[in-house]
Order: sequence, then structure tokens, then C-alpha cells
Amino acid sequence: LREPGLNLRVVQLFRDPRAVHNSRLKARQALLRESIQVLRSRHRAEPRGPTRHQQLPVPPAWLGGGRAPQPQHRAEFFLGGALEVICQAWLRDLLLARRSPPWLRRRYTQLRYEDLVREPRAQLRRLLRFAGLPVPPALESFVLNMTRGAAYSSDRPFLISARDAREAIHAWRERLSRQQVRQVEAACSEAMSLLAY
Repeated sequence: LREPGLNLRVVQLFRDPRAVHNSRLKARQALLRESIQVLRSRHRAEPRGPTRHQQLPVPPAWLGGGRAPQPQHRAEFFLGGALEVICQAWLRDLLLARRSPPWLRRRYTQLRYEDLVREPRAQLRRLLRFAGLPVPPALESFVLNMTRGAAYSSDRPFLISARDAREAIHAWRERLSRQQVRQVEAACSEAMSLLAY
């Protein structure tokens, strides 16, 4: 970041963790391996770290009873644990940004997904101004089209298409149970507070 020849700028995109969890649940099988890797990264980062014989934590409900966990419950457990690790990383980033020296603050900005969806043109202009780039009209049209498309969602989790992204902002309210919402809010409360969620 200090290298003058690079003129590097960092834009960190955030999204409401409840919406993130909802999206990750929709793609649970596709993200299972990634979630396990995220959980393992937390164990590697711990001061003493787990011994090589330790495994990832297992929910108490899985212990006893003699039955193997259902794959969907296992996936939800790993997705929830991964989201907690992600929120902890967000919190570290947010606190670092708040305590950062002026030279870093000039090269770093944050963007909330919800702000981009609600005000795509204004946020695009802000980001391009931050990066010192012009605002081509074609790019404004593209961003507006991608966030104001006719459809809302797709059953294919990684399909990128024009859709009405405004509906995605609060879709979690209809899809997550109260218990799931409480779990996400408990795991991510500090980061959510700093991001005004």
C-alpha cells in the first residue's frame, strides 16, 4: 500500500451477514468444502493450534444416539461456523481501518452491498472517484441493469445475471428461521454493529 509505483487502492465489500448466511445456505453443498477450509483456517490461526489428531468441532447433537448426522445438518453446521470466522475477520478489518494512519485511509474504502443495490449509480461514482477513474456511461448502464433486472433469483447459486437485487437485501427475512437469525446475530454482532446492520 505504501509503494508509490503501484498506487494500490482497496475496496472492501460487506453484506449483511444474515443475507450472506441465507445465500450460503442456498448453495450449501457447493460451499461445503470452502466452509470446512475456512473453519480449518481458524484452527491454524489459534495461538497453540489444534494437534494434528484433532478434528473440526462436532455439534453436541451429533454425539451419542449412534446415528450419523444428516448431510444437510452437517452442511448447515459448517456454513454457520464458517460465517462466524468470516465475521471475526471482518471485525479485525474494520477495527484496523478505524485505527489506521491517514495514508492508509486514503487508499482504503468500504462498500456495503445494500448501499450499492439501493444507489447503484451514486456508489459506482463514489468508487470510481476513489480509484481516480472516469465514469463511463456504459458502465453506469451496466450497473443499473445488473441491479434492476426483471428477475430476482436463480436456483443456480453462482449464475451471474441481471436481476432485481433490491429484493435480495431482505430475502433472508423470509427464508431464515428465527433461530438461524439469532445465531448469525450472536456470531456477528460486533461487526454488524460497526457496519450499521
